[in-house]
Amino acid sequence: MTNSTEYPGPKKRRLLSIDGGGILGTFPAAFLAELEQHLDRPIGSYFDLIAGTSTGGIIGIALALGHPASEILDQYEKHGPRIFGQNRAGLANVLGRMLRNCRWLYRNKYDSKPLKDMLRNVLGNRQIGHAQARLVVPAWDPTAQSVYLYKTAHHRRFKTDFRSFAVDAALSTAAAPSYFKQNQTLHDVGLLDGGVWANNPVAIAVVEAIWVLGWEPESLHVLSLGCLKETYTLPKRAGLGRIGIRNAIRLFMDGQSQGALGMAKLLTGDGPDRKALHRINHTVPSDAYRMDDSKMIPELKGLGHSKGRHQLPVLKPVFFDVPAEKFTPCYKLKEDCHDD
Repeated sequence: MTNSTEYPGPKKRRLLSIDGGGILGTFPAAFLAELEQHLDRPIGSYFDLIAGTSTGGIIGIALALGHPASEILDQYEKHGPRIFGQNRAGLANVLGRMLRNCRWLYRNKYDSKPLKDMLRNVLGNRQIGHAQARLVVPAWDPTAQSVYLYKTAHHRRFKTDFRSFAVDAALSTAAAPSYFKQNQTLHDVGLLDGGVWANNPVAIAVVEAIWVLGWEPESLHVLSLGCLKETYTLPKRAGLGRIGIRNAIRLFMDGQSQGALGMAKLLTGDGPDRKALHRINHTVPSDAYRMDDSKMIPELKGLGHSKGRHQLPVLKPVFFDVPAEKFTPCYKLKEDCHDD
């Protein structure tokens, strides 16, 4: 890959970061699918590093393995209702929702099997080591109370994760507490959704690029995709009863996301003199969309395509002028180690 004349200096490095958000992942999937229509190859091949959390992790893993964004969007449309138990009609759907809400009081709301079946159908038995782009996928180990990051072998220290199955990584990063059960890995490690600590993984991606890969901050161009931003206000003296559990969760996630964006901007030098971070999101009214409401898939798809259409002229010269250079991992599956 050569530098565009618009970006003199260090070799341009392009990062893709995708937030978590359940079925709201339809929005970034549709956004990428719209951009992809104007490219010569799958959109994942234009990025040097991909980071994704939860639903964003599923998208990121699939992109890194070479799947077109249009194919990923199809999976949301075809399998989203079944994954969230909304694939029945009329009274059966209503009764199913009531039963899940009752069960939710003492166990996970949804069965993981439909999600696992979809992931197996798409990702098969491929491993992280089959990724064609550098990959970082956050999860959380509640037993050890520590972060857990799935990574490709893009540094000599990373000698284990590339052997992990892609389905395992996807199930782990998407195991939202109380929605899905912990994912038990092949080594009996119980993992939860990476959104517990990094629902917006943009800072993780930038730190990985600078401190692990040794890329110059001024070489980085970051495309950060959100899963909608809600407008809401909080009473000045509200207790938990008035705020509500959902708003409390949203409050913490929004604060985490803004902190991650701020760190990424500082690290990349994004500011008046250089546009390094492109944040794509869409603001919607409070409670208009829920992370497990598959009825909103058509609207989310439309929002994503519309946003992609408007952003294409801005993003194409920055991210999609030429494909990324080929990623050569330090360790390959059943092969000798090679330099990155």
